[in-house]
Amino acid sequence: MICFVVFYQFTQQNLPACKPVLTPSWIVTTFLLMGVIFIPIGLVTLRTSHSVIEIVERYDTECIPEKFRGNKVSYIKDSTILKNCSLYLKVPKHMKAPIYIYYQLDNYYQNHRRYVKSRNDQQLLHGLKYNDTSSCQPEDSNNGLPIVPCGLIAWSLFNDTFKFIRESSELVVNRKNIAWKSDRNHKFGKQVYPFNFQNGTFIGGGSLDPSVPLSDQEDLIVWMRTAALPSFRKMYGRIEEDLDADDVIAVHLMNNYNTYSFGGKKKLVLSTSSWLGGKNDFLGVAYVFVGSSSIIISLVFMLLHVKNPRPYGETAYLSWNR
Repeated sequence: MICFVVFYQFTQQNLPACKPVLTPSWIVTTFLLMGVIFIPIGLVTLRTSHSVIEIVERYDTECIPEKFRGNKVSYIKDSTILKNCSLYLKVPKHMKAPIYIYYQLDNYYQNHRRYVKSRNDQQLLHGLKYNDTSSCQPEDSNNGLPIVPCGLIAWSLFNDTFKFIRESSELVVNRKNIAWKSDRNHKFGKQVYPFNFQNGTFIGGGSLDPSVPLSDQEDLIVWMRTAALPSFRKMYGRIEEDLDADDVIAVHLMNNYNTYSFGGKKKLVLSTSSWLGGKNDFLGVAYVFVGSSSIIISLVFMLLHVKNPRPYGETAYLSWNR
């Protein structure tokens, strides 16, 4: 019986509860306090974001020889032509190590439903012991043999390479620990090796060393974590020495990856980091916008309250105060 009464009170919203009275002074004070808190946080966040130094260079157009610019697709698909290219980057300000190297792809929809589903997580972890790779179609087998790793995501692995030269000496690029530790330890098998990969007539992207287990193929692990938006960055490595202002960095790259068939863009990014991560103004702008809006709303409510005050005090409208 007691349970029935409690249930009835709950469904009828008659249980004892805190019912704050939102008087004009409370509302004005709350919005004003939100503005006072949010705006300084937003300004600090924006200042931190602006302290991050980035160098962004698009190279997919510059790395096409003049005679092939009318037919870029035939150039990138011709395996007999060397795809080497050189870029020169000028460092605008002192960049403190570690300096993160990213490649950025635009107009590349890794979030396409068929593309995202074309993988097999059990095979990545257990290898040939797991035979059901139907989800990887059309890249599940070749010449009657299974493909490890299977699927369109692995098949389309990014394979441009970069080498960085400063004053005739090569900068060492650390390519270890660029993937999430959880992915390396729990999603890619330590005893799983590439098998029958990129052996078909139609080659997608990069190849894999068959003597290195998938848990150590960090380029693949980074690539397999698909992006949610058509413009994204993925880590390539780290330069673990400082770059001084006005340094000129020569970048020797191999322009292997085909983005020309679908109008994609390729960019090289060098970036420092802060305690908030990389350069991103969104969070700071959002804090400033919410804080400014809160102050404006509080001022509007204050003017309305001053113009039309309650005749008998703020709680005069309550029946038990009449």
